[in-house]
Amino acid sequence: MSARPDILCIGSVLWDVIGRSDLPMVAGNDKPGRITRLPGGVALNIAMTLRRFDLTPALISVVGDDPEGRDLMSACGRMGLMTQHMLVDPDLPTDRYMAIEAQGNLIAAIADAHSLEAAGARILVPLWDGRLGAPEAPWSGPVAVDGNLTEDLLAEIAKSPVFAASDLRLAPASPGKAERLRPLIGHPRATLYVNLEEAGLLTGTVHAGAQAAAEALVTAGAHRALVTEGGDAAACADDAGCRLCTPPRIKARRVTGAGDTFMAAHIAAELRGAGREDALNQAVLAAAAYVAGEDHG
Repeated sequence: MSARPDILCIGSVLWDVIGRSDLPMVAGNDKPGRITRLPGGVALNIAMTLRRFDLTPALISVVGDDPEGRDLMSACGRMGLMTQHMLVDPDLPTDRYMAIEAQGNLIAAIADAHSLEAAGARILVPLWDGRLGAPEAPWSGPVAVDGNLTEDLLAEIAKSPVFAASDLRLAPASPGKAERLRPLIGHPRATLYVNLEEAGLLTGTVHAGAQAAAEALVTAGAHRALVTEGGDAAACADDAGCRLCTPPRIKARRVTGAGDTFMAAHIAAELRGAGREDALNQAVLAAAAYVAGEDHG
């Protein structure tokens, strides 16, 4: 493994507990299915996908000094992810996410990421103390940041000298946390990855589709914006215009992590030198394969 990471993944690193059923469900239903516990969280999902594209990501987050945290760190290490810059806090429990999915649709979910919020700026110490960067020599590579960080910490990242040279890639984590990214919309080196609902929350407008939403984010000050619209479309807009891609028709078998896969595949394609249209197409195909339950890499 490289001594220097190819990309930093900052945000939620936790256990995903997901129940899936092939039967239709509505609130209050009790249906047979399968329950799994897997390493997850937006930052970790992105890192795992990047690793499948032969990149070496470093995780920047927090786990508790508890059995769940130790198991999670071991699992990340076995996958080839760099964990030496993770904060291990004996006073905080390891975060968790719980979701119910049916027929490829999300029914309900709860994100318990309170330890990440409580840790705050302490997770960023490696970017200040010389291990990954310092104010006088900031990290100059790509950085994936998710909206599970607090709004105050995201605002700090927006103006911090240690991120001044970074290629920032931003994901809101969920519609409920999309507005946390507002302090970073005008950052000159930031790319937003959002779905149609999240784009509307950031602009305060209901958009007709992915292209309109991506263009509205650029008009609002975003350096670049990628907007996904489920299985209908994905758009990438910047000052040079907007590109649109239509995903292939597939049967959805899972949904949690699809946006993270799209983002990671797009980053990986660009780091390999793909052009803007090609990178968007590769990201759409990778996300479709993931939702269909296929392996990719």
